[in-house]
Amino acid sequence: MLTLRQRLAQDDRFLLGCELVSVRGSMAERNAVKTRGFANDLVAAEHIDWVSITDNAGGNPQLAPTALGKPLLYAGKEVVIHLTCKDLNRNGLESEAWLLNSEGFHNILAMTGDYPISGNAGTAKPVFDIDSVGLISLLSKMNQGLDPHPDRSGKARPKFEPTAFLIGAVTSNFKLREGELMPQYAKLAAKLNAGAHFIINQIGFDARKMSEQRAYMQCNGMADTPLIGNVYLLNRTVARMFNEMRIPGVVVSDELREICERQGASPDKGRAFFRELAAKQLAIYRGLGYRGGYIGGVHNMAAVQAILDIEKTFAPDDWKQFAREFQYSRPHEFFFYGRTPDGLCDPTTRGEPDPHPTKHVTLTYQLSKFSHATMFTPGKLLNDLGAKVCAKSANPRQGPAIMRWVEHLSKSALFSCKDCGDCSLPEIGYLCPESQCAKNQRNGPCGGTRGGRCEVDGYGDCIWLRAYERAKADGTESELLAHAPVIQDQSLRGTSAWANSWLGRDHTSPKQPEPS
Repeated sequence: MLTLRQRLAQDDRFLLGCELVSVRGSMAERNAVKTRGFANDLVAAEHIDWVSITDNAGGNPQLAPTALGKPLLYAGKEVVIHLTCKDLNRNGLESEAWLLNSEGFHNILAMTGDYPISGNAGTAKPVFDIDSVGLISLLSKMNQGLDPHPDRSGKARPKFEPTAFLIGAVTSNFKLREGELMPQYAKLAAKLNAGAHFIINQIGFDARKMSEQRAYMQCNGMADTPLIGNVYLLNRTVARMFNEMRIPGVVVSDELREICERQGASPDKGRAFFRELAAKQLAIYRGLGYRGGYIGGVHNMAAVQAILDIEKTFAPDDWKQFAREFQYSRPHEFFFYGRTPDGLCDPTTRGEPDPHPTKHVTLTYQLSKFSHATMFTPGKLLNDLGAKVCAKSANPRQGPAIMRWVEHLSKSALFSCKDCGDCSLPEIGYLCPESQCAKNQRNGPCGGTRGGRCEVDGYGDCIWLRAYERAKADGTESELLAHAPVIQDQSLRGTSAWANSWLGRDHTSPKQPEPS
């Protein structure tokens, strides 16, 4: 029996995965029993290469994915466990990863996760101690036995028995604005640099963006990374939810929603149409050269098999016509590449400029850049002076009292600073990820933006969109995520970020291995 890692390494056939959405309640609940029945059918389906199990999908509390995954794993099926950052801090995530490895779960889809929207006695408090890049970095380190340390002979040795995780990640390029899209591509590169082994794209319904994802990876040194296409079985109700942006990061255009409404009013409630639409989407991914398809929105084997049976009736080149039809972008949507006559992307040309004007380059931003260059550039007078003064102060973690007072007052007024002590302002266009990002994203945006705005009400435009627009105005947008990954050190909270920068204690300074 080949593992998923081995199957991804081969290119003899198009792989197929299926999503199994967890439920709330114990394994004895009626919904859990139905899901278990579906899972058993997936185990028996030899043409399904793996089953992917969600982790509190949509920000709702649900049965842990391992509960559904164990019977599948023990039956010999390849299982991908979703692991997200919304409910566990880095210690909890490491603990969970050790458990998964011990139980035999070696395939993990690492994600930031949706912001919690429900919970017992109200909405749960999110964690987001680290993000998807930080989680991928952690899992990659665990594959090396965590931080190697020298033995008596001076040779580096792993602390623990290395894990063997196959690490997957998700990317979302079905975005409206340039400042949404380009940071997603930058974060994709950051995820691969952190150790991701394969990529699944987010749900989307536009062939041009589907082809652009593939072309971007081919043109930017990521061609060898297996890319899996997300196929979602729509229905009228789900199409409404996606159109109203009630699911973070997933969009159905007005045009596609109208089609779904008409089809949903038919005698079979659009079942035949929606299955054929999913089959066409699968065929497009196959034709574009994706490594496989990932089928979601299905709740029984009959629906999965119907999609696959329909796709088998297509001729090898039918996907090209489907791609011409599968053009459900939104008005004024930004594309990085130009368009070919058949509706796909043209990587030899650039798309139309973003019609949304840059509006986030402010006087505060310009002042912040100047101040940072003056105070925190090694070799500059104020940088060296600040380091000396803080080192000689009574409390080097805070620096002189007057300096600490000026730092706290100025950063609170300008950036709504939360005094984390490990500042990421220079890396995010002088925007604070703790006060202005619901998920504290320090390594690029999550995938949940809606038309450029944060998925959580009250936060306005995504800070990474704003940071991108500022960087583009300076001509430095290609360097936006050159710093990744950033793992913020909680032991510095409440101390002086200025002193920590000058004295080499923050994330910009190399960290020593932890003691054994």
